[in-house]
Amino acid sequence: MDQAGPLPAYHPPLPVPEASSLYQRILTWLDQRIIRRLYTERVRKLILQSLPFWLASFLVGLMAVGYEKLFVWAEQLSFSWLRQQPLLAFGLTPLAFLLAWWVVQRWAPAARGSGIPQVMAGIELSNPIHHTRTVHLLGLRVAIVKVLSSVVLLLGGGVIGREGPTIQISAAIFRAINRLQPASWPQLSRQIALVTGGAAGLAAAFNTPLGGIVFVVEELTQIHLSRFRMAVFTAVIIAGLTAQQFLGPYLYLGYPKITSPGGWFTATIMLVAVLCGLAGAVFAKTLLWLGNFRKRFVSLPAQAGWVLGCGLLLAALAYAVGADGVGTGKPIINRLLFQNDGLTAWYLFPARFVGMALSYSSGGAGGVFATSLSAGALLGDGIGRVLGVAVPDRNLLILVSMVGFLTGVVRSPFTAAILVLEMTDRHGAIFQLLLGGLLAQGIAAVVDRHSLYEHLKTGFIRETLDQRREPATSLFYEI
Repeated sequence: MDQAGPLPAYHPPLPVPEASSLYQRILTWLDQRIIRRLYTERVRKLILQSLPFWLASFLVGLMAVGYEKLFVWAEQLSFSWLRQQPLLAFGLTPLAFLLAWWVVQRWAPAARGSGIPQVMAGIELSNPIHHTRTVHLLGLRVAIVKVLSSVVLLLGGGVIGREGPTIQISAAIFRAINRLQPASWPQLSRQIALVTGGAAGLAAAFNTPLGGIVFVVEELTQIHLSRFRMAVFTAVIIAGLTAQQFLGPYLYLGYPKITSPGGWFTATIMLVAVLCGLAGAVFAKTLLWLGNFRKRFVSLPAQAGWVLGCGLLLAALAYAVGADGVGTGKPIINRLLFQNDGLTAWYLFPARFVGMALSYSSGGAGGVFATSLSAGALLGDGIGRVLGVAVPDRNLLILVSMVGFLTGVVRSPFTAAILVLEMTDRHGAIFQLLLGGLLAQGIAAVVDRHSLYEHLKTGFIRETLDQRREPATSLFYEI
């Protein structure tokens, strides 16, 4: 993966638009009336450097809670109309796809897709030469469009997740807060702001603080952790605690019953990990192929026709499969782990595989984290049933398969293992989860040396550098 060059810990303050003067005056008053009087100069500088990050982390926690509740509402509404009037899919789904794409196309092209490649590109471009261009990837306008487009897509039955979008929105919040600091305050580098925002976003989205930290080290950057460890740790803690204040100390998936059999079952775990890692890598290649194929449609009418075609195909799938074929897939994972009610019809995994590809390739906003976990769970459960594995042992296979499929897509085996571990609190499975991630990483590298996000990051960097600089007509555009 390409990585950004070394940056100094501090950089010269940026000019800030006049519209931010109220925010600046509040911070300046806080410094002069309170901080200067209570602390030494050394401690004062540390507080001034950290305070904006604490504020951004708190805002990220609030955003993650609101976004999660909005996503749950949209998903339940899509389930409701699909169950009551399935024929509506042939009208509502293409319309939602078209609207979600048009909002992105009209106001923020970089809001399309997951959001993680955009953050990776923003980190690489956060240098003194190109930093002003990161507004194309991580401006507040992009964040707002991201929310709107993804919710519309989900309402229409899109097979998407919110975790990747949460990370991009979080990085946008950190970028804005960092940019609006008073000129006299010491500032952390722009790169650290984006890295920290990514960690806080993932931690708040999944309630997985360790997952957020590991994600930064493994996926977002290859720079040594010592450069930004305190910023990342405090951001993860504040964002996570803020989310917990509203959602409680919840687990993303609860406490499934598992066993840890040895012997021959280890070979079964290894088989499942390899198959799921291969499936995840094939899915990533499918998304890349569809993205390249879509580039043939240059004119707006042709692009709109592609989007409508994706919507109509997904409508047919939704009509045939029902509510299990749409949405984030989290309800499916819960049913597999806690009910095991014979959910895994042979066609459900391929249906969701195709649904994920159609939704992502439509040009609207939406992530693949949660949907990849659900696809992996379905595949692992199906393999377990074919092999005649009993329910307690099959739960362990499902967890390993979630790690395997997600690793095949994003190539972050330790992040995937830690996420599933923290989602379920099944510490007894840590070695199996890590083994599954490493095996999935190995087989996925045979399919493609680079991850989906690395390929997409390169495209977003090129797109950003090709953008003509718009005049700064408003604070909203600048941040």
